[in-house]
Amino acid sequence: MPANSLPVASSGVAPAPAEGASPPAANRLIRVEQLGLMGYEAAWAYQEELLAHTLHVKTHNRHAIEAGQATQPTANYLLLCEHPPVYTLGKSGKPEHLLLDEAGLATHGATFHRINRGGDITYHGPGQLVGYPILDLDNFFTDIHRYLRLLEEAIILTLADYGLQAGRIAGLTGVWFDFEEGAPNPRKICAMGVKCSRWVTMHGFALNVNTDLSYFGHIVPCGITDKAVTSMAQELGREVPLAEVSARLLPHLARLFEAELQLATGHPVLPAPVSEVSA
Repeated sequence: MPANSLPVASSGVAPAPAEGASPPAANRLIRVEQLGLMGYEAAWAYQEELLAHTLHVKTHNRHAIEAGQATQPTANYLLLCEHPPVYTLGKSGKPEHLLLDEAGLATHGATFHRINRGGDITYHGPGQLVGYPILDLDNFFTDIHRYLRLLEEAIILTLADYGLQAGRIAGLTGVWFDFEEGAPNPRKICAMGVKCSRWVTMHGFALNVNTDLSYFGHIVPCGITDKAVTSMAQELGREVPLAEVSARLLPHLARLFEAELQLATGHPVLPAPVSEVSA
């Protein structure tokens, strides 16, 4: 893990670049780190560390451009993991959407954290594929709505690989079954919540694969009272290995983001495609 979590200078209006200065080249390589079962606090701290390092590089580059000096590309990461049972409440969430007190949390072996992503309350636990992209969107596109739609699309395409038809519900971030207007039983399969600082993302998505859905009964998931939550195992009638789902998800992310994915060991996963993808 990077150790250089350096402070970030406050931003202001930058002077015109010195003659010969140029911005760093876009880096579309995404380092994929498969972290396995990892405590939520440890994963959050690691995200913050990577975010701070990337912001430090961006600050360095801004000053380098002003001075007409060389810049360096920023890195991109995708952290994949599972968590022990945990409830997280986003900045816009309501504490009363957690229906357990401290004793109830202990009884269910769960913890609770207020965090700095968008969105309301959600649950993470074993059997859920959690993805945390730490991307510098300056390397891809500076559009947070497009970013969210592409994450959703990658999940939709992955579910389609299993013969599951999923989609979006207008005004509700995430991925759903029975998403069509008027459908009788809309249910969420994947929740999303992100934070973006100077176009660097953190937090991400949580896809219910073999998740114990009973834990969702102790919250108002994402603050939504009239829709259900589901999992791939419930829809398919069988459990699915998380590693298999990850392997199907990665090619879709690579194509949609026109990126090259590389495992943490350094071995390439996929080459960068050349076709333009609209969102």
